[in-house]
This record gives sequence, C-alpha cells and structure tokens, in this order.
Amino acid sequence: MIRSNPADRVERPRKEKFKSEIYSGEELEQLFKAIQGDPSEFGVIMAAFYGLRRSEVVGLKWDAIDFENKKISIQHTVVTAKVNGTLTEIARDKTKTKSSCRTLPLIPACEQMLNKMKKEQEQNRKVCGKSYCTDYLDYIYVDPMGKRIRPDFLSQHFPDFLVAHQMKRIRFHDLRHSCASLLYANGVSLKEIQEWLGHSDISTTSNIYTHLDFSSKVSSANAIVNIFPENAKV
Repeated sequence: MIRSNPADRVERPRKEKFKSEIYSGEELEQLFKAIQGDPSEFGVIMAAFYGLRRSEVVGLKWDAIDFENKKISIQHTVVTAKVNGTLTEIARDKTKTKSSCRTLPLIPACEQMLNKMKKEQEQNRKVCGKSYCTDYLDYIYVDPMGKRIRPDFLSQHFPDFLVAHQMKRIRFHDLRHSCASLLYANGVSLKEIQEWLGHSDISTTSNIYTHLDFSSKVSSANAIVNIFPENAKV
C-alpha cells in the first residue's frame, strides 16, 4: 500500500507572469498611417494618445468634449458582462475607479478627428433617414448606421488588422501600455502618467506601465560610460 502520493513531491511548474508587448514611437507612427479609414482608427488613436481603456473609448459621449475650452472628460464607460448567461453591453456613468474619472487637454489631432466624425455622423443620419439608429445619438463612436461600436470589436478586430498589415502583434490594451511607456521615456513623471491614465495607485503605474524601450537603456549605458570613462572602454 502506498502511504503517500509521489506526485505530491513533484514541484508544480510556475505560471509565467504575462509580459505585454508595446509599440515604439516609430511603430505607432506606422500604425497611424496604416489605420487611416479603418473602423478601429478612432479607438486606436484615443488609446495611443490618451491611454484610454476600450470601455472608455466606446463610452465617450459628445458632451464629454469641450471644444471651446479644449478639454475632454473621461466619465462614462461601456462594458461587456454576462447577465443571466448572456453577454450584454452595460453603459454606466462611472469609470473603473474614482481616479479614472478625469479631464484632459484636447489634443489638436484628436480635435480634428472628432470634428470630422461629427460631420460624418450628421451626413450619415441624413442619408440613412429612418434607417439610422437613433439610440446612440449622444455617443461618439458609432458605425455608419448609428449603432454604437462594441467594446469587443476593438479587442477582436485590432489583432487581425495587425496580421493583415504584417505589423507586430500586440493587444488593443497594449496601446495603453505603449502610451505610458513613451511618456515615461520622454521625461514625464510617474505622478503625471498616473493622472493621465487614471490610476488610483501610483504603484500600478510603476509596476505595469513603465516598460522602458531600448533607447532608454542606451541612455543609461551612456551615463555609465560618462561616470566611469576609463573602466568603460572596450
């Protein structure tokens, strides 16, 4: 009779911590050119420029845009959740955390895109007439027929777009990571990045979003060479 299970003495393999990929500034520039005219363009731009979550992108309403004072407010979200076993979109006037509710400067490039989208929506409504969906008139991110873009669309369509255009594969959420990392690499403080992304705890910003790009490491190497000029010679 075996008194103990030999398997109990076998060390279980450790689950590797997920490591996200990010885009460099050059890769984002290439993405911005390739994504023009694609249904995910608005989501990609807002995630890369502002580090918005997909729920925040889809939840943006026109009353959140203050064109006069050049401000954008992140205060409404749309999430997908199971309700009685069925996936349902839930719109709510609150963000992930209290600090996620934030007001940011309206970047000129985004302002131009928003003005263009507003005109296109008005034109689409005229062309489609009664066929145009009027349930989401207050939302910014809608399709040509007026239906609100689903949060899952961004997560599902974006990787497929990258494959089709032979670009490095990342998740849609990694655009948020890329935004934070580029800000950090360009001298923006962790506190400022925390406020830009809407993190409740600065440790979240520090632990997750400061993936230093290689150029930052080169700067560190150059600093070491300057500190120890004689010993650093090869």
